[in-house]
Amino acid sequence: MPETRSQKVESKKRVKSFEDLEVFQRAYRLSLEVHRASLAFPAIEQYALGDQIRRASKSICANLAEGFAKQRGSGREFRRFLAMAIGSSEEMRVWIRYGLDLGYVDEGTWMRWRDEYREIARMLTGLRRNWH
Repeated sequence: MPETRSQKVESKKRVKSFEDLEVFQRAYRLSLEVHRASLAFPAIEQYALGDQIRRASKSICANLAEGFAKQRGSGREFRRFLAMAIGSSEEMRVWIRYGLDLGYVDEGTWMRWRDEYREIARMLTGLRRNWH
């Protein structure tokens, strides 16, 4: 059964910090995992693909944090930052595919990361659509 408007408002009230958002927690955990894995990429990739992966994965979390801080003044501003986080989540699917195709990430890891970034993007999209 879909959430009523009053339930959505109540859920929003319980969120006191960006750290309370499940999507932030998931994105942060995945970002740490991806960061650690990228450190094992070849030296030639540390300032290229490895750096790009680390920055894009952290960008999801940072945009959630910054947007949440600004949402007190403008829900529209928060939605703008959520759109950037969605973009970074989709961007990560490109970078991890490069990691797979270049042999830096095994297929099982790539599939898990790909599915998790899809879910994070879906969660961010729902948050963006429902945040008033």
